Amino acid sequence: MKKRRFENIWNAIEVNAREAANLRARSELMIALQEHLRADKLTQARAAKLLGVTQPRVSDLMRGKIDLFSLETLIDMLARVGAHVKLSVRFSKRAA
Repeated sequence: MKKRRFENIWNAIEVNAREAANLRARSELMIALQEHLRADKLTQARAAKLLGVTQPRVSDLMRGKIDLFSLETLIDMLARVGAHVKLSVRFSKRAA
């Protein structure tokens, strides 16, 4: 069996660069939101009210069910807790 090397974990588990980039972005946003909610020591019920979602939705968030959250949803949730999302775009040499 031949070993393959990947630039990062997302490229290893996703079939194309677009999906990998989307998953990477959602992961970073989800982790930032999870860390913020933990740091504020909010109950899931309180976090749900703050985020404008249900408690089970917060449970999904805190358990890392990334497939249930779009980029738009995560950005909206972060905005509701006062976060400012800043994007960084860079081009790979292969894309040119």
